[in-house]
Amino acid sequence: MANGKLSIKKTTNVKPRKESCMAKYQHFEELPVWQEAKRLYNVVLDLLEEPNVPLTPAFRNQLDRAALSVSNNIAEGFERSTTNELQAFIAIARGSSGEVRSMMAVVNDRPKLKRYIAALQKIRSLAESCARQLTGWAGSIDKLPFEGRRHLPEKERQSRQATQKTQDFRLNFLKNLKPAHPLYNAPEARAARGELVD
Repeated sequence: MANGKLSIKKTTNVKPRKESCMAKYQHFEELPVWQEAKRLYNVVLDLLEEPNVPLTPAFRNQLDRAALSVSNNIAEGFERSTTNELQAFIAIARGSSGEVRSMMAVVNDRPKLKRYIAALQKIRSLAESCARQLTGWAGSIDKLPFEGRRHLPEKERQSRQATQKTQDFRLNFLKNLKPAHPLYNAPEARAARGELVD
C-alpha cells in the first residue's frame, strides 16, 4: 500500500526464450543428448556384463558397437567445423539408436531372456530418447539462418568482418561516384553500378 492506495502487481507467465544449443554448450559432454547416449551405453554394458546372459557373441558385439556409436557420433559431429558435417554425424547417431531399438525388439520375446526384460526395455527406452533428441537437434540446425562453418576463431572472425566492411565501403564509394570524378568510368566503378563491363 503506497500513499493510502492499494497497488496490485499484475503477473504474467513469461516463458524463457530458448537459446540455440550450439550457443549454449561449449563441450559435447554438456549436451543432454550425449549424456543420454552415455547412459544408454552404460546400461547396455550392465546387461552384457551379466553372467550367462543368453545372447550370441555376434549379437553382443553388434549391440556393444551400435550403442557406443550413438555417443561417439554425437561427439564427433559436435567437434566438426561445419553444420553439414554435424548433420551427417547426427544422422549416423540417430541410425545407431534405431539399430539398438531394433535389436531389443528382435530378442524381446525370447523365453530365455524373460528375467532380463526390464533391462531390455530400459535400453529400448533410452535409445528412443536419444533418437527423439537427435531429431529435435537436427531440426533446430535446419532452422539456423546460416550455413558453413560453425566455429570461427575470434581473430579470423574479426579479420573477416574488417575485410567485409572495407569491401562494403569501397563498393558504396564506387557506386556513388559523380560523373565528373576521374574514376567514374573505371571498370570497377561501372561494375559497382551494375553496368556491363567488357
